[in-house]
Amino acid sequence: MKKTYRIEVDCANCANRMEAAAGKVPGIRSASVNFMTQKMNVEFEEGADPSAVMKQVAAACKKVEDDCVVYL
Repeated sequence: MKKTYRIEVDCANCANRMEAAAGKVPGIRSASVNFMTQKMNVEFEEGADPSAVMKQVAAACKKVEDDCVVYL
């Protein structure tokens, strides 16, 4: 399943770090962050609970960029 989430991030480098952090979360098949559109595209693993996984993604992103926001 693929979903798009709105995000807030201040710079392109921060967006790259968020993308890398999101891609390491269990349940994520792939993640891409677009700084220009302020969106995160996520593809979930088969059987993953998107709500629970995205809470983990938001927490992982906060660890690498404390002022970012992932709108769930």
